[in-house]
Amino acid sequence: MSKKQKTIFVVSLLVNALLIVCLVIGYMKMSLVHKELFYSEVQYKLVELDGLVEYQKKNDWSEPNLVTTQLGDVLNGLDVATNNGKYSGWLSNDERMTMECLDNALRQYPHDELYKFRVLTQSDKNDFEDLQSKLQNVGFGMNMTINNDWKSFIDKSGKLLALLENN
Repeated sequence: MSKKQKTIFVVSLLVNALLIVCLVIGYMKMSLVHKELFYSEVQYKLVELDGLVEYQKKNDWSEPNLVTTQLGDVLNGLDVATNNGKYSGWLSNDERMTMECLDNALRQYPHDELYKFRVLTQSDKNDFEDLQSKLQNVGFGMNMTINNDWKSFIDKSGKLLALLENN
């Protein structure tokens, strides 16, 4: 092999190594983006839901649509984040199933739809207060430490799902 061929070979190896590093960094950034989508669209909105139920309890449910609208936001966030993770292949099958089942379980509660606010009965309000208790039980409460740890988020979501299914 001539000196010129060796140089081309070494440069080719370096370019390929650089390309692999760029791909790995890109994949890691995409992973972070997908996780952030779940944190912002699901985790934080569940925490806000806890806070809104507490606010309504203290104010004799004067504005119940704050709660039903927030639950609608949680459901929309679950749809967006789950579909994004599913279609990109980033979400594992078990994680996807957990998120889809959580979505189905939360859809059992009254939530607002486009151009239509739900009217809550006393039973609905009691159900939301029970949901708040479950949110706090698993760690999605307002006055709790919430971190952006994927395993912790998935564990909490699974525990919430189990509580909702045992209802």
